[in-house]
Amino acid sequence: MATESELIDAALKARENAVADYSHFRVGAALETESGEIFTGCNVENATYGLTACAERVAVWKALSEGRRQFRRIAIAADSEALTPPCGPCRQILWEFCGDIPVILGNLQGRRETLQLRELLPRAFDRSFLK
Repeated sequence: MATESELIDAALKARENAVADYSHFRVGAALETESGEIFTGCNVENATYGLTACAERVAVWKALSEGRRQFRRIAIAADSEALTPPCGPCRQILWEFCGDIPVILGNLQGRRETLQLRELLPRAFDRSFLK
């Protein structure tokens, strides 16, 4: 299991690869599996904005595409003074594929905060409603 600092560092490093030519808002994420593997992601923008991929979703897709299905926590790092939580679609994807995991927020100034995903997405919609 990675330390919180190692997980934030992985998110910060992934952030360096962000393609944010339009917003200049670079975000990195590091998703830890139950076995301790870390899958990272960065945001990738394009001219339509609508097809932009967020760092959190990139990390989840990478892990899922490699066959991982059990996750421990995610760290998200952005280059803003305020700690930046995942957007709504990312919260939904994290809930569906990772469950109520801890979400560690960090920034370049070293600030950190950890929240449970249920705090960010109360009364989440998931497969239990589809029965």
